[in-house]
Amino acid sequence: MDKAGKTLRRGWTTGACAAAAAKAATSALLGRGFPDPVRITLPKGQTPAFALADHAQGDGWAEAAVIKDAGDDPDVTHGATIRVRMARGTAGQGLVFHAGNGVGTVTKPGLPLAIGEPAINPVPRLMIDHAVADVLSQTGAAPDFDVTVCVDNGEELARHTWNGRLGIVGGLSILGTTGIVRPFSCSAWIASIHRGIDVAVASGTPHVIAATGATSEGVARALYGLDESACLDMGDFAGGVLKYLRRHPVPRLTLAGGIAKLTKLAQGAMDLHSARSQVDFARLARWGETLGCDPVLIEQSNTVLEAQQHCPALARTVAIRARMQALKTLQGAPIEVEVIVTDRAGTILAREGFR
Repeated sequence: MDKAGKTLRRGWTTGACAAAAAKAATSALLGRGFPDPVRITLPKGQTPAFALADHAQGDGWAEAAVIKDAGDDPDVTHGATIRVRMARGTAGQGLVFHAGNGVGTVTKPGLPLAIGEPAINPVPRLMIDHAVADVLSQTGAAPDFDVTVCVDNGEELARHTWNGRLGIVGGLSILGTTGIVRPFSCSAWIASIHRGIDVAVASGTPHVIAATGATSEGVARALYGLDESACLDMGDFAGGVLKYLRRHPVPRLTLAGGIAKLTKLAQGAMDLHSARSQVDFARLARWGETLGCDPVLIEQSNTVLEAQQHCPALARTVAIRARMQALKTLQGAPIEVEVIVTDRAGTILAREGFR
């Protein structure tokens, strides 16, 4: 439910949509017509039905399309058209996957797919396999097909995702582990953070930046001249970064962010979203008092930036304490940690570690 108590509608992943389109196209290719709607079985047993948005057929191939419905999730691929073309292959080849227009190709190690493979993740491949097998069980045909997955306008949509940083070029990834999109779930963002760390580890990247936003990331990148491939889209999920790095360390980590979000980290919060953690201004006032500042002015401040104006030294205390919390969470993992605190304009207010 959302804050107003409204039940949020779930949607379907690109992988589920691709599986449905593949099943419909396979059915047509084998002379059984295009089922519409087409029903598939998801990994946990649900059996949703998908309406076809388009279909076509030619000599040795058939193609079907499904429009992705992400439910009430703010997903960049909501409304995207997922197309799958099934073509007859050679005997014994099995299912061979291809990246069509709008689907990316893997170019870096660390992902669950080999370099050069189409960015169709393992579970969606299994969903497609099972959907095709369901048709084959009724026809007795051999499971030898070329499977080409496309996403209309996918290359443009991919510019609004993290694919470029993960080394996926040319389009979107076909994703999903359950087939279901859960509205406003943090899991997709955290999974992307984890994949970014996997790529950094596999590539031997010696230094990564985890930033709360674009401004602080730009500051840290400028300091070190790092490519965006060395940047993790941490956002509010400090815990998602630190806990995964604890098990998959890189040599150096720069945590960069605005003073308000890093104050939350300094106070022990691992989720920095405003709806899920708040700054303790009374605690912030106690920190300021030890610095010789007026605790009343700090505690009565409306924002951390206002408190910092009353006590400029607070920024360094925030940096020190945020770094301490990061190291505590890393639990001795062999990672050097630096914290950079910025204001909204990108001015560095404090910096602790490295140097």
